[in-house]
Amino acid sequence: MSTLAKGDEALEIDNLVVTFATDGGDVQAVDGVSLSVRKGEVLAIVGESGSGKTVTAKTILGLLPETATTSGMVLIGDDNVINISHQRLREIRGTGAAMVFQEPSTALNPVFTVGWQIIEGLRAHGKYSKSEARAKAIDMLTRVGIPDAENRVDYYPHQFSGGQKQRIVIAMALVLEPEIIVADEPTTALDVTVQAEILDLLRRCRDEFNAAIVLITHNMGVVADLADRVAVMFQGKIVEEADAVSLFHHPKDAYTKRLLAAVPFIGAGTAKTRERAVERASAIASEPLVTARDLVIEYPGRLGRGGFRAVDGVSFEIGAREVLGLVGESGSGKTTIGRAIAGLTRITGGSLNVLGQEMLGVHERTFRPLRHDIGFVFQDPATSFNPLLTIAACVAEPLIVHGKAENAAEARSRVDELLEAVQLPKSFGDRFPHELSGGQRQRASLARAIALQPKLLIADEPTSALDVSVQARVLELFAEIQRDFGFAALFISHDLAVVDLLADRIAVLYKGQLVEEGTGEEVLVAPKHPYTQRLLASLPVPDPVLQAKRREELHRLRAIESRDAAV
Repeated sequence: MSTLAKGDEALEIDNLVVTFATDGGDVQAVDGVSLSVRKGEVLAIVGESGSGKTVTAKTILGLLPETATTSGMVLIGDDNVINISHQRLREIRGTGAAMVFQEPSTALNPVFTVGWQIIEGLRAHGKYSKSEARAKAIDMLTRVGIPDAENRVDYYPHQFSGGQKQRIVIAMALVLEPEIIVADEPTTALDVTVQAEILDLLRRCRDEFNAAIVLITHNMGVVADLADRVAVMFQGKIVEEADAVSLFHHPKDAYTKRLLAAVPFIGAGTAKTRERAVERASAIASEPLVTARDLVIEYPGRLGRGGFRAVDGVSFEIGAREVLGLVGESGSGKTTIGRAIAGLTRITGGSLNVLGQEMLGVHERTFRPLRHDIGFVFQDPATSFNPLLTIAACVAEPLIVHGKAENAAEARSRVDELLEAVQLPKSFGDRFPHELSGGQRQRASLARAIALQPKLLIADEPTSALDVSVQARVLELFAEIQRDFGFAALFISHDLAVVDLLADRIAVLYKGQLVEEGTGEEVLVAPKHPYTQRLLASLPVPDPVLQAKRREELHRLRAIESRDAAV
């Protein structure tokens, strides 16, 4: 445990052990963890899924299930959270410690206004009149950057964007001014620009409220941007703890070194892209598989309102064996374009030619014969797989639908080949989706996508929810399979470093329009459009010293953008 002056500690954890009772016997999730956090300090706990970091965080607020057995000490003030009464624990939650959950959509109740949900915490812990509580909620929403808080306090969660919902969850955590904020993966599903805003907000929380922040994340760029100290967890133990600069520049433990080596960074794909360009020069020069010319996709309005134009006059091509990376924030139109190429969304203007078929006005019966030449890797394989079917049955589905096999049993030999191609043991075919880890499910999803040996693969954010080391393995596998099978690919992502590793060319979308296109060297090293420059500056890099400079550059670009908007 760190040596601190008495009274500086907001949180002390000493020799924490957490064991879960399961049908297969006891499982030890946390094994002898000791940590401490000062007031006004950010401690990041990092590690892969299953390392015990979230279990450690939930112990701080007493949120573990009844199957958990806990020993050791978790000290907030004079209270040991492990053995205090339920009544005292309720008093501490919100005032002593508060939690910012990973997924705000599930943390917020959809049937109550956000103001009511913030006020609920005030009612539970203090005596506020109705008008005082409302004023406090409006003030807190304003402080976390929600515009027009006086009116939007009466809005429901679905009326806010993902980044705004995360701000509201932070407002709920801050309303009682707790000494400790536990932030569990607070930026995982957010675009890099929104992520940068949330990190700035958490930094302000630390400075203005003098709150201690325990940050749980697998994003090493986020750690470099925000953390003062870092604790690395592996298999329930702390394997290394140091200040952020020391840990990133001089890691000691072999696991920490592996974790940092797996982090993708801008520029890592430049040499690979040049090699691929030479390899594919003849293939890419042939007739493109996808050609978009002034593509328009508009969703019709409802209740007399005008339509929404999701894609506005976009033009691009995807050549044979080529990987085109499509990047941009949520709402930029990138997933809409991917769905249109797959024939899942109708286009309303311009031209989109896919594998020789014009998509404007196309009928399903005309496009259906081409579907076996298009594979799709979904963002979340957990929801794209049928939970009632085995992995073998899920992977065999395209073969059965397109008449390549009568049933899953007949397709099993082909399924086994596909599983081995994505580096999964063929015995995994007998497991159900919930019995695989996130990375293993994503590999199975890739196996299903290539089952029919497609000419074109569409990958929509296939690595966004994976740990960095798992993400690195999936990306290597994707590149290897793409080289072996020779399909062209549209790779959709908001992570520029990931796209840089895989893509031959990168196209940047902003509010439905293509603002920049070129090789990784052209777009990421020397961006021309202000939006691309801001996107790059928003991407945190795994180096605290360099990230501090990049943060200053981002603030400069935002100031210029605000000034131009005012003019």
